[in-house]
Amino acid sequence: MKNIKFLTLLFIALLGFNSCETEDDVVFVASESELQFSNSFQGEYILTPATAGNLAERFTWNSPDAGVPTNFTFELQRSIAGDFSDAEAVGSTTANEIAVTVGDMLGFAALAGLDNDPDTEAPNTGSVSFRLRAFAGTGGLETFSPAQALTVVLPEGEAAAAVCEFEQLYLVGAGVVDAGWSWDTPVALPCVENGVYGGNVAFQNMGGDDPMNNFRFFTVNTDWGSGRNFPFYADAGYTIDSGFENAMDDDSNFGFVGTTGLYYLEIDTNAKTITLDAPQATGSCEFDLLYGVGAGLTDAGWSWDTPVQILCSSDGVYTANVALQNNGGADNNFRFFTVNTDWGSGRNYPFYEDEGYTFDSNLVNAMDDDSNFAFIGTTGTYLLTIDTVAKTITLE
Repeated sequence: MKNIKFLTLLFIALLGFNSCETEDDVVFVASESELQFSNSFQGEYILTPATAGNLAERFTWNSPDAGVPTNFTFELQRSIAGDFSDAEAVGSTTANEIAVTVGDMLGFAALAGLDNDPDTEAPNTGSVSFRLRAFAGTGGLETFSPAQALTVVLPEGEAAAAVCEFEQLYLVGAGVVDAGWSWDTPVALPCVENGVYGGNVAFQNMGGDDPMNNFRFFTVNTDWGSGRNFPFYADAGYTIDSGFENAMDDDSNFGFVGTTGLYYLEIDTNAKTITLDAPQATGSCEFDLLYGVGAGLTDAGWSWDTPVQILCSSDGVYTANVALQNNGGADNNFRFFTVNTDWGSGRNYPFYEDEGYTFDSNLVNAMDDDSNFAFIGTTGTYLLTIDTVAKTITLE
């Protein structure tokens, strides 16, 4: 461990009056007071998802004496490697304490490669190191405390549920096609791993700085005050996917500048990244996704350029928000496919009928050459669910 002492501060004032000169040397010498933790640490920290909201440790410390009144900012840092080559700030304050929850520690344990599954090779016990950084001003005085390694334990048993600061985040805004600027239909982004939120989200880009591209995240459903905009994440040190930019509107929302479509959105609060990737299945099904093609699906048409993607969202269940049109003619028709661009992989109305499926009353056999589905309801956007377990196809 290394103690870094404050450098001597030297101030020389030279004052001249008429033909008389006077030189006063005023020297302030910092004391050798060391920055260090003042709380007592436990021998080990038992971490369970059930206690994620509980306090794990309240870090407290002394204020170093610089010899002159000094306003310090304190930053609590953590290191998985132990040598702080991977140092990340846990929090900062001008006071003398920072609280860390069990949920926070579970996130650190996940980064350390720990789990509580006895059937894996990953250990369930490890350590996370902490230290304090005290600094004054920009590029001014700076010192670090000795490091403190804490032993964390994940009791072995059933696989632990993922733990995040919130169970889910909410996306609201016109840029999120299925949400819009309303709390009636926010898109939820669930906690999928410790400290990681993820899910499939449909984004739209209307071009330029169109406000229809914009949205932001919220931590509490129906609470506009819980919003987290682009600067919130940028100021927190996040690396943000190039598909997003600061919308530069009144709320500094996110602006989606990528290609309109469905993406897997991930917010990793451990690595501090926001990324977009190809849509992913989030359940176990025969296929990761099905494709909807046909004029009845207004976003698809009879083309493989823009098929509607219907993802496996839970075991045996496919879901998607789809725009359906009914103009009283053949343009109401569509069918499902299991392989992208493969017309031979189609599954029409009789396919599901022969399998014993029950259909939504707004879906009928089109009785055309391919026995496609026909939509006979009111034109609009619906939640389409194909449940291969219950054998139902429904619209809501």
